[in-house]
Amino acid sequence: MDISVVIPLYNEEESLPELHQWIIRVMDANHFSYEIIFVNDGSTDRSWQVIEDLKKQNPDHVHGIKFRRNYGKSPALFCGFQKAEGDVVITMDADLQDSPDEIPELYRMITTESYDLVSGWKKKRYDPLSKTIPTKLFNATARKVSGIKNLHDFNCGLKAYRCDVVKNIEVYGEMHRYIPYLAKNAGFQKIGEKVVHHQARKFGKTKFGGLNRFFNGYLDLISLWFLSTFGIKPMHFFGLLGSLMFIFGFIAVIIVGISKLYYMYNGMSYRLVTDSPYFYLSLTAMIIGTQLFVAGFLGELISRNATERNKYHIEKNI
Repeated sequence: MDISVVIPLYNEEESLPELHQWIIRVMDANHFSYEIIFVNDGSTDRSWQVIEDLKKQNPDHVHGIKFRRNYGKSPALFCGFQKAEGDVVITMDADLQDSPDEIPELYRMITTESYDLVSGWKKKRYDPLSKTIPTKLFNATARKVSGIKNLHDFNCGLKAYRCDVVKNIEVYGEMHRYIPYLAKNAGFQKIGEKVVHHQARKFGKTKFGGLNRFFNGYLDLISLWFLSTFGIKPMHFFGLLGSLMFIFGFIAVIIVGISKLYYMYNGMSYRLVTDSPYFYLSLTAMIIGTQLFVAGFLGELISRNATERNKYHIEKNI
C-alpha cells in the first residue's frame, strides 16, 4: 500500500464527508493505493455515525477507530499509527484546514528525496491571535531545545512519515506537538519541511485554546527534553546533583566546625555551632542532596520496570 492517511478527530461530523471525497479525488488522480483511518476521539456528536456511513460507501479504503471517551490527539495518533499499513503515513486534521492536495508532494519527498519525516509549515495562517502568538513563541523554543533548526511549525497536523518512523516512536500524553523531536531521538535524522496551504475553518470552532496550548506545550517540551536526556539514566541527573549538594553541605559543616576550633585555640570568643545559621544551611544541603540521590536511584528502578503507557479503551474498530 502506498499511503495511509491517519485523521484524529473530535466532533467534526460536518467536515468528514467533504474531507473523505477530497482525499479520494487526490488518490484516484495520482493512482495511489491507500487507506483512510479515522480515529474518533470520544466525539459527542454524530462523527462516528458519519464514519460508519463512509465505511459502507468505501469499504476497501475507509477504516475507523472509536474511543470510549476523549483521550486527546496523541493517543488517537498512536492508535492510528499502529493500524497504518502504508509505506508512507500522512496525518492531517479533520477540520478541512489541511489540504489533501498536498499529499502527492509530501509522498514524493518521502519516497524520492528519502526524507524520514516531512512537516508542513502553515506560513500564512487564518487562526486568531490567541492561537498564532503562542504558536510562534512555542515554535521558537522548540527549535532551540530540540536542535531541529529547519522547522518553523512543529505543531502542524499535516505531516508525512516513512512507515518505519511511526512504528518506532511512542506518542503519548500530548506529545503530538513534538513528533519531529521524538523521531530525531529515535534515530531518524533526515527531517524536512514543506510550506502548505492553510484554509480557514469551515465548520464550528477550534477545539484548542491558545493559552492552554501555550502552557501545556512548554511543560511537555521540558518533560521531553528531560526524558530524552536523562530518561534512561535518571541517576546521571539526580545522582550528580545530589552528590554535589551533599559534598557542598558536608564541606560547609567542616568549615563551621574548624572555625569554632580556631576561635577556641586562640582564646577568642565563639558561639555554639548550633547557633550558626550556616550550620543549618549546610545540614539542609546535605539532606536535600541525599534525597536527590535516592530519587535518582528510585528513578533507575522505575525506568527498568516501566509498563506500557499506551492502553486505551477502544469501543469499536472497523
